[in-house]
Amino acid sequence: MTNATSPTDGWDASTRIGVVVPHADVGPEAELQAVAPASVSVHGSRIHFAAMRAGGEMDEKIPHDPVRAFVEPPYLDQAVELLAASPLHALTLGFTSSSYVLKAEGERELYERLRPVTRDLPITGTTKAARAAFDALGARRIAVVNPPWFDDKLSGQGADYFREFGYDVVHHGPCGLPSDQKAITPDNLSQWIRTTVAEHRPDAVLVAGNGIRAVGTIKPLEAELGFHVVTANQVILWHALHLAGAADTAYGIEDYGHLFATTPKGEDA
Repeated sequence: MTNATSPTDGWDASTRIGVVVPHADVGPEAELQAVAPASVSVHGSRIHFAAMRAGGEMDEKIPHDPVRAFVEPPYLDQAVELLAASPLHALTLGFTSSSYVLKAEGERELYERLRPVTRDLPITGTTKAARAAFDALGARRIAVVNPPWFDDKLSGQGADYFREFGYDVVHHGPCGLPSDQKAITPDNLSQWIRTTVAEHRPDAVLVAGNGIRAVGTIKPLEAELGFHVVTANQVILWHALHLAGAADTAYGIEDYGHLFATTPKGEDA
């Protein structure tokens, strides 16, 4: 009789993270699962986002009304409630721009509204996790690189959001790349950050927008430029792991930035 090892089937994941994403976006799940070790599984729930079409297509600049509508009841609440019914350890919202539009108080009210449907699971999102990351990294001077499908007004609302929390936003704007998810690569995004952001000498740069291909830029840019690189999907995974009580798992992630060696502070932990 031979001792054969059965192929892995994913059921033995020690930490399960749920993420709510726009209906036609594969970016958050792709990047989360790429960064996560084998002990972590990622489980998605989708909401219709009127700014996206089949195949992930979008207008060159997304309109603002769908951005706000994405987080309005009842659809987000229903998606979170259904996702939270699964045997998960933490939840996260894989969408950035709604927090820009809601501002700090509106975002706080959003998380309060969702509390009754989370089954007491901890929940985070890009901007909430980014603030926890900046504090953990000791970063006060920040730059925000937004996807090319954000317009200048939306980018400005993002800068105002972070200023509400006392951060010095030394640069912000939509990156000057094609407004097409499939046209963005780690190489051309990295080059944009080198030529447009690095001269502002931030403590950290946030590549915002969960639909932009970004996690592949983190390690090489940190080594080259000497400041912290935080991206939307990297940061929600980092924060969700800590909220789920899986700090040791987070510390074991070595190829996606200095952030994973840090611990959220105070109520963010």
